[in-house]
Amino acid sequence: MANTNMKPAQPAQPAQSANNQKRKIVIFSDFDGTICMQDTGHILVDAHGFGAKAREELEAKMKSGELNFRDASDEMWASLHVPFDDGFVLMEKSIDMDSGFAEFHQYCKANGIPFNIISAGLKPVLRRVLDTFLGAEESASIEIIANDANISQDGQVWKPVWRHDSVQGHDKDVSIMEGREIAENECEPDEMPLIVFIGDGVSDLAAARHADVLFARRGLRLEQYCTENNVPFIPFDSFADIKREIEAISQEDQKKTGGVGKPVRYNPRANLWRRISSKEAVPTLMAAATPSNEEKMFLWPETFSDYKQSQPETITE
Repeated sequence: MANTNMKPAQPAQPAQSANNQKRKIVIFSDFDGTICMQDTGHILVDAHGFGAKAREELEAKMKSGELNFRDASDEMWASLHVPFDDGFVLMEKSIDMDSGFAEFHQYCKANGIPFNIISAGLKPVLRRVLDTFLGAEESASIEIIANDANISQDGQVWKPVWRHDSVQGHDKDVSIMEGREIAENECEPDEMPLIVFIGDGVSDLAAARHADVLFARRGLRLEQYCTENNVPFIPFDSFADIKREIEAISQEDQKKTGGVGKPVRYNPRANLWRRISSKEAVPTLMAAATPSNEEKMFLWPETFSDYKQSQPETITE
């Protein structure tokens, strides 16, 4: 019997318009573990590939540094031998979607807030899940920024088409910077977009550090990392929580202008990172001789993990 969460959701009532917000809000979200409570790739590989034990061995090699994410993922997807449609028979029984996501999606549509998915997974898989859960028409309004895939008709070949030529395959930070640039070009000259990122794991940090507002799923690795390293974030249990916060942020943003009196939800490090990573800022950083601890953490988060402060800057209400 199919999981009832996979049935097309009934459209929610349009939320009160937020079109008079001070700045354009653009939302980017991870998918696996964030919108979908499970990992879609793991479900397919455990059932139709080399199984959970072999997958866990690959993950251990990634943690030890023996394999990078891209090479391990190539092995994982290559182990699949199932036609694309057949793979989703199990998916429909196994997947749980976040209980508040459908309503949140409707809220974004009603208020003209672009919602984008940034994922290290395969775009055809994610699109199929969204089509099944939201319906094809609603799904089509969501931009998916992920890796493509070559999947043979008989299902004997599953090969990722990586978005970037890097060990990650998809550099989420590059994608969110590209999204920010597009949003900035769509704004008036004296306006700046408000970039929101939603995630669950440490792998999301590369994209999250570019966001003005960061949501981390409660109890998972991204929240833990942000708490330990004093990264401002808002914890959430479901997208219903995020909807309430975005509504509050829109109201606050109407009262704030420029850099004066910014709400506590905003992430000052987003501006720091853009300043550090911009071409114009490189000579300035070099001239400074020694970056601060905070700058080091955001330049090299994988190797500089001991930077902690006594009070975590967790944002709750």
